[in-house]
Amino acid sequence: MSTKAKFDRDEVIEKAKNLYWQKGYHATSMRNLQDVIDMRPGSIYAAFGSKDNLFKEALKCYAQESAKHLANCIAEKPKALAGLKLFMNRVAVCNDNSAPNGMCMIVKSIAELTQNDSPELLTVAKQILVNVEAAFADIFQQAINQGELNKDKDPAELARFLQIQLIGLKTYAQVTNNSTLIENYIDDIFLRLQA
Repeated sequence: MSTKAKFDRDEVIEKAKNLYWQKGYHATSMRNLQDVIDMRPGSIYAAFGSKDNLFKEALKCYAQESAKHLANCIAEKPKALAGLKLFMNRVAVCNDNSAPNGMCMIVKSIAELTQNDSPELLTVAKQILVNVEAAFADIFQQAINQGELNKDKDPAELARFLQIQLIGLKTYAQVTNNSTLIENYIDDIFLRLQA
């Protein structure tokens, strides 16, 4: 007869996600994890197999939350581009209370991980960015279908452009506290998308 886990798996993953997001993969020690998620190393290994597996779960949690946030922004607005712009504003304008780190966890992880030390983790993080870009492409296709964008626009190219802009804006927002400036850049990005 198996014993039931004495912890909330989703809660543990959420806490680990926030710790990894704040400190980064390499700077997060097993001791840090133990303190934050209130589990002993043996229990962490029994539940997740390794620090790497817990990190993968944390990355997937972050990706799921981001996808849900994007879907909610799209649902809030009557037009696809307005929803996408809302999403950009909410994730690019840094707010110390909204996240453990203003930088995207996936981008931060890709910048930190290398093929030498964590090829599997790097592959997971890169795939998440591919999935985000595909979601953006679907939204751009919706905008084309709704007549917001010209039919000659390539949704995949627009998605790539937006992904690059979003990564750059979130990084730039780390060095400036000027939310008005970031919002102006977002306005400019959407003018270019529609040009």
